[in-house]
Amino acid sequence: MSSAALPRVSGILLHPTSIPSPYGIGDMGLEAYEFIDFLQRSGQHLWQTLPLTPTGFGDSPYQSFSAFAGQPLIISPAFMEELELIQEEDLADCPAGDGKAVDYGTIIPWKTKILKLAFEGFRQTKDEDLLAEYEGFVEENAFWLEDYALFMSCKDKHEGQSWLSWEEPYRQPTKADKARMKEEFSDDMRYYYFVQFMFFKQWNQLRTYANAKDIKIIGDIPLFMSLDSADVWANQELFRLDSKGYPLAVAGVPPDYFSATGQLWGNPLYDWKAHKKEKYRWWISRIKGQLKLTDYVRIDHFRGLYEYWSVPAGEETAMNGAWEAGPKDDLFHAIEKELGKDLPIIAEDLGIITQEVRDLRDRFGLPGMKILQFGFESQGESSFLPHQFKTTNCVCYTGTHDNDTTKGWYETAPEYAKDKVRCYMNTDGSSIHWDFLRTCLGTIAAYAVIPLQDILGVGKEGRMNTPGVAAKNWAWRYEKESLSHELAEGLKRITRLYGR
Repeated sequence: MSSAALPRVSGILLHPTSIPSPYGIGDMGLEAYEFIDFLQRSGQHLWQTLPLTPTGFGDSPYQSFSAFAGQPLIISPAFMEELELIQEEDLADCPAGDGKAVDYGTIIPWKTKILKLAFEGFRQTKDEDLLAEYEGFVEENAFWLEDYALFMSCKDKHEGQSWLSWEEPYRQPTKADKARMKEEFSDDMRYYYFVQFMFFKQWNQLRTYANAKDIKIIGDIPLFMSLDSADVWANQELFRLDSKGYPLAVAGVPPDYFSATGQLWGNPLYDWKAHKKEKYRWWISRIKGQLKLTDYVRIDHFRGLYEYWSVPAGEETAMNGAWEAGPKDDLFHAIEKELGKDLPIIAEDLGIITQEVRDLRDRFGLPGMKILQFGFESQGESSFLPHQFKTTNCVCYTGTHDNDTTKGWYETAPEYAKDKVRCYMNTDGSSIHWDFLRTCLGTIAAYAVIPLQDILGVGKEGRMNTPGVAAKNWAWRYEKESLSHELAEGLKRITRLYGR
C-alpha cells in the first residue's frame, strides 16, 4: 500500500476469541456484530485480528495446523442452531466459565462435540440451497481443503500425534497412497469440509456486515508454518526437510538485548529455490486466501523475507545460527503480478531491522509498524517516538498482542520510562491508557490501531500473550457491558479531533 492509498483512519485490535458469548469463547455470533456496531458508533474504520487459523498445542494463533483453514473454535453454535443443524438443548451443558477468560481445556472438547452434532444434522438436512452452497465451497477450495481434511483425519487416527510419528504411508504418502487414504477417511474428511464450510460462511457474513459499515478488516499471517501442519505435511518439497521429513534447520532470532541465547522457534524453513521454481504458487495462494477473509494482511516477522536466522536442527538455543538470504524482491514481484502494484500488505518490521529490510519494505510501498510503548523504553531518542516518524505510510499502535497492556506496562515500567512518558505527554499518568490513545491518534501515521484493552484501561490481567511463556496466553475476554454508549461517544470525539 502506498501512503496515497491509506486514508487517515483508526481502529481496534481484537481477536474474535476475546468477544463475549454464552459459549465459553468469543465467536462469530451476535456479540461479534455488536462489536462491529461499537466500531461504527465510536468512529473507527479498522478491525485488526490475530491469525484466524486453527490452533494447536498452546492455543497460539501463530502455530497453526493450516495456512488456509479457519478456526473452528470461533464458529457460533447459535448460528448452527438457526440453520436447524443442532437444537437448543444440545447447548445446555456448555462450560461457559466466568466470561473473563477462555478455558481452552474445557471448551475445545465441548465445541468439538457440538460441531460433530451439527455435522450429523447437516447430513440429514433437506435444505437444498445449503447443500448446494456446501458443494460449491468444497469445489472452490479443493486445492487446500482436501489436504487439510486428510491431514486432520490422519491426525485423529493417530490420536493427535505429530505427523512425524505416523507410520508409512501416512507419513509421506505418494499420490496413490493419498487416493487410498481419501477412501479410508472419506467420512472423516467430509466432517472437516463441513466445519470449514461453517467457518467461511459465518466469517464472510460478518465481514460483509463490517464492510457495509465502512469498516475494513486487517488480518495476520505468521511468516513460518508450524512443523505439525497440513501445509508442511502435504508440501514437504517446499521446506528444508531431510528424506524422513525432519527439519534440516529451524527458524528463530539471534541473541540480542532481550535474550542472551536468542529465540528458538523451531519452525521448519522454506526451501526458497523450490518456491521460486514453482513461481511462488503456494505463497501467492496463501496471500490470496487471506485476502478472501480480510481487506489487508499483516505479515509477521517481515524481516525473514529479506534474510532469516537459520539454526541447525538439534540445537538447544538459537545461538549457533546464521543469517541466510530470503526471496527478497522476487517474491513481491510475483505477488504483484497476481494482485497488482498496490499491495494490501502491512510489514511487521519490529525487532532489529537493517536498512536493507527497510528498503525492501519501502520499494513495495508497504507500511511498517510503530509501537508507542517501545519509544519510552530507551532513555534517549527512538524511532518509535511520534516526533521521529518519517512518513505517514505506517501503522501506529499503543502496543500489540505481545506487549503488556499500556496500563500494565506503565505500572511496571522503570521510573525513567514513566518520567519520560509524563513529560512527553504532559500528564500525571492517572489515565495513562487514554494518554497513549490520544498520542497514537495524534501521530502522522495514516493508520492508528489500539488494542481494546487500552481503550478499556485494562491492567496486566488483560495481556494477550507473554512471549516465551507457554501457559495462560490468548485467553482474555471483555465483558459485554464494557462497550458503553459513553465510551463510544468519548472515543468518537477524540478520533474526530485528530482527523481520523
